[in-house]
Amino acid sequence: ISGIRAIGHHGVLEFERTSGQEFVVDVLLEVNTIDAAKHDDLQLTVDYSDVAKRVHAHITGDPYQLIETLANRIADDILTISRVLCVTITVHKPQAPIPVDFDNVAVTITRKK
Repeated sequence: ISGIRAIGHHGVLEFERTSGQEFVVDVLLEVNTIDAAKHDDLQLTVDYSDVAKRVHAHITGDPYQLIETLANRIADDILTISRVLCVTITVHKPQAPIPVDFDNVAVTITRKK
């Protein structure tokens, strides 16, 4: 799932935590899909709508100073889904307070069961 967007209050600086800003999260899942494909059954795979809702809740939830922490919390949550074997999370902070022109700041982590 690419580009899950929401306003969060993550950051080291006080104004980031009070004003908030947009965060964008990409989720790459490793899932065994053989049974789901064979039986054409959603119950045998991962409901991507559920994943997106969980990610959105983390972005808009408790604030963290570091996007590394946000990425890790999301990964830990997604790994509780029984059929997920591995997850890669990228948290983008396109409006990070950096005093030079830039396109994006992002952190990518991969976690496995």
